[in-house]
Amino acid sequence: MTNSFIKRDITPVMLDMHRYFPVITMTGPRQSGKTTLLRKVFDKLPYYSLENLDIRRFAMNDPTGFLSRHPEGMVLDEVQHTPDLLSYIQGMVDENPEKRFVLSGSSQFSVIRQITQSLAGRTGMLELMPLSYNEVKKQADEKTLDEVMLHGFFPALYAGKNRYDLLYPSYVKTYLERDVRDVLQVKDMMQFQTFLRLCAARIGSLFNASELSGEVGVSANTVKSWLSVLQASYIIKLLTPFHENMRKRLTKTPKLYFCDTGLACYLLGIETEQQLTRDKMRGHLFENFIVMEALKNRYNRGKESNLLFYRDSNGVEVDLLFKNGSDYSAVEIKSSQTYHPDFETGIRSLNALLKDRLTDKAVLYAGDFENDTAEIKLFNYKNMHRLF
Repeated sequence: MTNSFIKRDITPVMLDMHRYFPVITMTGPRQSGKTTLLRKVFDKLPYYSLENLDIRRFAMNDPTGFLSRHPEGMVLDEVQHTPDLLSYIQGMVDENPEKRFVLSGSSQFSVIRQITQSLAGRTGMLELMPLSYNEVKKQADEKTLDEVMLHGFFPALYAGKNRYDLLYPSYVKTYLERDVRDVLQVKDMMQFQTFLRLCAARIGSLFNASELSGEVGVSANTVKSWLSVLQASYIIKLLTPFHENMRKRLTKTPKLYFCDTGLACYLLGIETEQQLTRDKMRGHLFENFIVMEALKNRYNRGKESNLLFYRDSNGVEVDLLFKNGSDYSAVEIKSSQTYHPDFETGIRSLNALLKDRLTDKAVLYAGDFENDTAEIKLFNYKNMHRLF
């Protein structure tokens, strides 16, 4: 472990955007490294955190005076606390296109809404997730698969600044519960904690609000409201199903994943590698791990998600699809260390449906044997970068 700065794959895209947009806005979960990255890359711009109450008061009481302090511009962290500043920033960059603002926020919910209203066409949008496997590959390759999933990918863990068994309990209490309480004013936190743990137990499963509402003891609309905030706070990600106008009946229900497997393990009560090895959720957590790596790869290249999954009425599935125009690539995800021909069943079913529109096909698993010459390629998860 090291305390040195971890280079982020999103940096080249961020610098390109800085050339063409007067404003860059970066969102992402708390503790994903936004502040560290922005202060490192834009070290020539003055930095202000709007979580600091004194700075926030100054910005809110005299927005023009605050934003005019530095003619070159500034980095503004946690901008969701002062959404009214965005209108003033719009006026300033319209008057002076050379002025540069770099904004960050941990709540996609409030930031995106204000950006759409105030800075449309003036800002480049980026999403920074926790570290990708590729960004810490040398360290991660030395860990067991269970250790990788249990520890998760928050930067503090790989920079030697925290331990997973300390980070996640604190993360839930100081960030997750606080953010949700602020937005939804949840009265019964016990119910919400139950909801979180039930969501973790449904990783890789179809999301059913009515089913969850019965188990938690709240309405389906409340479940949907809580889920929307968890998505906006980058805790949960819903994966959209593949669906086209075809005769074959396909599911239209999304699947649920967590943005970090370490957080999911904590919510599932998994505390050690030995527990994870035996846990019934291990395969689902491995699927979660790979799906999130594919998503990070997209975000780190400044692209929106093009990820889907396939499931027909008979329960035949393909875990991950990449949409490329009218074509698709398919990846089946298995936590097993031993290959079995059944791993290819879903891909072959989808191939019969899409034919030559399914251009790339692969199985990603935990075994050592690989085959990149077969019709359906086979890769170890450590080489996932060869697929996305």
